[in-house]
Amino acid sequence: QVQLVESGGGLVQAGGSLRLSCAASGRTFSSYAMGWFRQAPGNEREFVAAIIWRGGNTYYADSVKGRFTVSRDNAKNTVYLQMNSLKPEDTAIYYCAAKKSGSVYYEYDYWGQGTQVTVSS
Repeated sequence: QVQLVESGGGLVQAGGSLRLSCAASGRTFSSYAMGWFRQAPGNEREFVAAIIWRGGNTYYADSVKGRFTVSRDNAKNTVYLQMNSLKPEDTAIYYCAAKKSGSVYYEYDYWGQGTQVTVSS
């Protein structure tokens, strides 16, 4: 089992920045990739970004490319999502997830509880 705890959400004005953190514990060696997803009210959960633990390859949704940056600290078993130039449409609950193998865009094995991000116009 892998436990994931997100932090760093909050309220920010449009154009501002936030950094989300996701601390992983448990059998973290079994994780291949870490992903960030978000879900706005009335919408399905969508992929935002992902990073491979080994090698550090990163992947982004087109809607956040150039504004968001995903990174990792292997020593701390922590993944970050730096969000810049935030827009009201970025408002959502953001979830951290971990998976053992396969595509980074879907079918994750473990999920955090989520953290709310609200961007005011």
